[in-house]
Amino acid sequence: MREFKQAGNIPMPSDTSVPIGAAHNVNAGMVYTIIHLLSPNVKEGQRSRRILQNITISFPAFFAGTTNIQEYFTRISYKGPSENLDLETLTAIFQHHIRAVPFENLSIHCGETIALELEAVYNKIVRRNRGGWCLESNQLLFWALTTLGFNVTLLGGKVYDPDDKAYADHLNYLLLKVALADKSYITDGGFGVVYQMWEPMELISGKDQPQTPGTFRFLEEKGTWHLEKRKRQAYFPSPGHSKVHLLQTNHYSKVYIFTLEPREIEDFRALNVDGQTSPDFVLVRKSICSLQTTSGMRTLIGWRYTEIKYNYRDNMDLIEATILPDEEVEKTLKDKFNITLGKKLQPVNRGKSSVFHHLARL
Repeated sequence: MREFKQAGNIPMPSDTSVPIGAAHNVNAGMVYTIIHLLSPNVKEGQRSRRILQNITISFPAFFAGTTNIQEYFTRISYKGPSENLDLETLTAIFQHHIRAVPFENLSIHCGETIALELEAVYNKIVRRNRGGWCLESNQLLFWALTTLGFNVTLLGGKVYDPDDKAYADHLNYLLLKVALADKSYITDGGFGVVYQMWEPMELISGKDQPQTPGTFRFLEEKGTWHLEKRKRQAYFPSPGHSKVHLLQTNHYSKVYIFTLEPREIEDFRALNVDGQTSPDFVLVRKSICSLQTTSGMRTLIGWRYTEIKYNYRDNMDLIEATILPDEEVEKTLKDKFNITLGKKLQPVNRGKSSVFHHLARL
């Protein structure tokens, strides 16, 4: 419960909160009206007293289930401006989000259930200091951006599996499109690991878009958009690795495909179940926690902890990996990802699991 100020004998929330509802583009007008009525500026008089007497909402119960943009900003350590709905503001909030909210599926491997509802997502990430997968992280980002007034659309994607050399045959990814003036930007904070974009990407086909993690691009074909990424050479100082692993620097790797058909969160209800229960799904076969940093990324897959520093030399990334003993896993989660679990984690790392495979075997 947030701190309350007093307006007479009536409890008053110290900042503007938005109640969670079934819709995700929540209208704060009702709450704003109530707050205005209960503010110290309300004139004393018969009409005002009559209005207040007719309000029967229990404020402790009402504000117990709320989202709050300032609380979210505190969670992601964002102290910048949020009034201007421009690319600079969008990028700043997005980068704070991906550096504070890990991509992780640890709930599946410590006896918890991942809920799809916004209230559960908000409480988990903002108040319990956890992360989430695309349905959680991107849903929270969607709420934050729409609360600020950005024009945001939910989209559905299909992730590429290099082992099958094919994209998924059903929706298995949630991403966001943000419209700014006459341009649109894909704003995806939910992929994690080395394929996580660091900046919103302009939705334009065939244009190389260099970022710190590498060069991304979109290709459009008959209404289907393809996201691809080109990586650098990689340097492995760990024993058992060659000093330089030469990658085809002109080669683009497939990440996922999507269309511009607007989606609702309910379109992903089946995915939320399958992603936690299907033995063929990557999140069931591997415990994963990945966080972007100011210079690279860190990830824990099963017992294997990896740190990457992007472009530490000209066109070369530094990759260091180690296998952790059981007793170091949860300590690493706390020290490197700021995550403390309420239940015992059972690390797992089975199968190749598409885009996570190369990190799991470094």
